[in-house]
Amino acid sequence: MQNQPKAKSELEFIALMAFLMANAALSIDAILPGLNGIGTSLNVVADNDLQLIITMILVGLGVGQLFFGTLSDSFGRKPMIYAGMITFICASFICVTAESLTVMLIGRVLQGVGLSAPRSISVSIIRDAYSGNDMARIMSFITVVFILVPMVAPLIGQFILDYYSWQYIFGFQIGFILLVMLWFGIRQEETLKIENKKKFSIGLFSDGVKIFFGIKKTVIYTIISGLIGGSFFVYLSASKQVFQDQYGLAENFGYVFAALAFSMGVASFLNSALVLRFGMKKLATFFLFLFFGSSILYSFIYFSSGNPCLPVIMAFFTVQFLALGFIFGNVRSLAMEPIGHIAGIGAAINGFVSTLLSVSIAIFIGSFMTDSALPIFLGFLVCSLLSLLLLLFINKEQPAVAS
Repeated sequence: MQNQPKAKSELEFIALMAFLMANAALSIDAILPGLNGIGTSLNVVADNDLQLIITMILVGLGVGQLFFGTLSDSFGRKPMIYAGMITFICASFICVTAESLTVMLIGRVLQGVGLSAPRSISVSIIRDAYSGNDMARIMSFITVVFILVPMVAPLIGQFILDYYSWQYIFGFQIGFILLVMLWFGIRQEETLKIENKKKFSIGLFSDGVKIFFGIKKTVIYTIISGLIGGSFFVYLSASKQVFQDQYGLAENFGYVFAALAFSMGVASFLNSALVLRFGMKKLATFFLFLFFGSSILYSFIYFSSGNPCLPVIMAFFTVQFLALGFIFGNVRSLAMEPIGHIAGIGAAINGFVSTLLSVSIAIFIGSFMTDSALPIFLGFLVCSLLSLLLLLFINKEQPAVAS
C-alpha cells in the first residue's frame, strides 16, 4: 500500500524519514568524541558516570514517545513533530550552558523527549503509507540512509573538537534539526487522514494500551526489540571506554565507529531486497541465531583472557552489526504490522517499552565495564538468547501465520 503523492518520489520520502530519525543518532553519536572534554569541564571523574550522558537521552526518547505519539493520533503527525523539534532546541541550550553533570543530564533527558517526536512519529507516517513486507522494505532503505549518520557523526564531532569546544557540537545539532524541520515542513504532507483521527480524550491512551497489549504478537516483538536494542545501547554507551581507553584509539575512534556502522548499513540494504523473497520473520530468526552464535563464541574464547587484538574484536563486532542490520527493521515492522489502526499510539507504546527496556539493560550491563569488552558480549549473549526463546514461543503459538 502506498499513499505518497506523485510530486514527491519514494526516494525523497525515504531520505526525509531517515533524516527525521537521524536527529536522535546525531545527538548521541556526535557527542561521543567529546565525552572526555565534557567530563573535564563538568568535573566528572568516573567513566561509568559519563555513560549517563548517552543513556539519559535514551530515557527521554522512551518517555516522550508516549506523549507525542498519542497526541499525533488526534492532532496529526506534523504538529507533534514540530513540537518535539522545538523542545529539542530548547533542551540543547540547557546542555550548552550546563556547569554540572546534573544539569547536563536534565538537558539530555529533555533532548530525548523532544527527539522522541520525529523518531517515533516518522514510524507512524511510514505505517500510514505502507504495510507488510513493503513496510519492512521501506524501513530497510531508511535504515541504510539512517546508518550514514552514525558513520559520520563521530567524525563530525571530532572535527568540531579539533577547532572548537564540545559546546559547538550541540550548536551543530541545532542547525541540523532546523534544516530538517524546514525540509519536512515544505515537502511532507499530513499522512493522518481526517477519518482516521481519534478524538482526544483521557481514555484515548488507555484504550490504545489495551489494544496494544491485547495483541500477543505485537507485545512479544516489542520485547524482542527492547532486548536487541539493549544489546546495541550497551555497545553505544561503552564504545568510548572500549576503543578510546582500552585500545588507545582516541584519535581514530570516529573511523572505527564508522566502519562498524557501515556493516550495519550494508545489512540493511541487503535486507530491503531479501525481505520480499524470504519474509520478515525468517530473516529475523536466522540472524538472531547468528547474533547468538557469535556472542557465545566470543564469550567462550575470551571469558578469562582479556581483550583480543583489534582486528579480532572488530571482526566479531562486524558480524554482530551485520546481524543487527537484518534484525532491527524486521522486528519493528513485525510489531507494527497488526496495529496499523492505532499507528500513532502503537508506535509510541512500542518505542516506550522497547527503549526503556533497552536503557535498563544498557545501564545494568554498562556498570560492569572495567578493562575488558567481555560484558558487552555477555550482554549480547543473554539478550539474543531471550529473544530467540520469545521468537520460538510466538512461532509455536502461531504456526500458520505468514509474515
